[in-house]
Amino acid sequence: MTVAGGTVPLPRKPAPLPRWPPLAASALGCLAVAVVAVTFPLGSMTHQLSAQTVASSLVALAFAAVGWLVAVRQPRNWMGWLLLAGGVFIAVNFAASFYIELAYRLGHHLPLAALVLLVQPSWAPGIVCIGLAVMLFPDGRLPSPRLRWVLRVYLALGVIWTGGAVAVTLGAIIAGHVRVDATGNLIQLDHPSGTAAPWGVVQDAFFVVLVVVGAASLGGQLVRFRRSGGERRQQLKWLLAGTVAAIAGLTLSIVLSGATGWVGVIGGFSFALTALLPLSIGVAVLRYRLYDIDRLVSRTLAYSAVTALLAGAYAGLVLLATRELRFSSEVAVAVSTLAAAAAFNPVRRRVQHLVDRRFNRARYDADLIVAAFAARLQDTTDPDEARLDLGETVQQALEPAHLSLWTGEVAS
Repeated sequence: MTVAGGTVPLPRKPAPLPRWPPLAASALGCLAVAVVAVTFPLGSMTHQLSAQTVASSLVALAFAAVGWLVAVRQPRNWMGWLLLAGGVFIAVNFAASFYIELAYRLGHHLPLAALVLLVQPSWAPGIVCIGLAVMLFPDGRLPSPRLRWVLRVYLALGVIWTGGAVAVTLGAIIAGHVRVDATGNLIQLDHPSGTAAPWGVVQDAFFVVLVVVGAASLGGQLVRFRRSGGERRQQLKWLLAGTVAAIAGLTLSIVLSGATGWVGVIGGFSFALTALLPLSIGVAVLRYRLYDIDRLVSRTLAYSAVTALLAGAYAGLVLLATRELRFSSEVAVAVSTLAAAAAFNPVRRRVQHLVDRRFNRARYDADLIVAAFAARLQDTTDPDEARLDLGETVQQALEPAHLSLWTGEVAS
């Protein structure tokens, strides 16, 4: 385009995206769904279906679904492909474990058992992909150039660890010494010895590096969080919230893994909290309602605290009434229930106020602004002054993009 004084180049249109990324993402997503669907009949045949299986399937589907959505919407972002691959690997691991148990422990003559055994250690690349996703959040790039050496060490050990798992499995198949445990895992991988001992050393080193990389990555994200603002700060809030929830669920499932009864069921389903990690990453990457995170965190903390306080008070009242005051158990339960119900709203308001003050500062500040406006309004007699004060109050509390105030005349 030619204008007075020279020629101004027209802006170039962005190159159209190729068609294969959505097709590839959809194919991987369908694979994850198909593998999860096969997991349940296989688990039923082995009589190994449990809460852990259901929770793991939900986690695999969550990673795959979020990864598919991000890969389709932002195909140049590595985050979507890493999450999608992690979901597929997790799904394949559980389905393959049941298949291997049927073939090698229960004596069923199943086709391609050796090939399924070879892909069963897919938990190894799954963990590598999930770790990379957290490290490269939110745009597929390192948060700091200083973490490049951490990334290189992590990738190198991850490749060696994954390749070692495949090599150990292949060696067991060739030697004809395949032994699997009750969960369908190759014993040589769970308890490496002999020729598999070096792989065990690499595995121990990898998990140490995984913890170090996770800590370094979260540390880098925290530094970015303190220096950032606006949208990027909200993205990091989502990541940190999802990470904390996933760590809590994983820790609880490990602690309660040997429990029986309802406690064991709770421990199994607690692993499903890990699904909050990909969901939070998906919300942050796609920027969908980012600013709701403060409200979600404050509500979760408030209702958890209220539940714990009322449950403790309820149990204490029941024990006090039955053991010390010698009331009958029915009367004690009824009185304690009424007391807990009556205390719910006052306790909830007080706890919500304390939580908002720390974790949802925007609402806490807005409440203070509105309260101050109400106090000033009581002493204001000038309508114009009240209108201006109202506009300033709304602007401070809600920060709207546009504000219009309509007032009507009151007939005397």
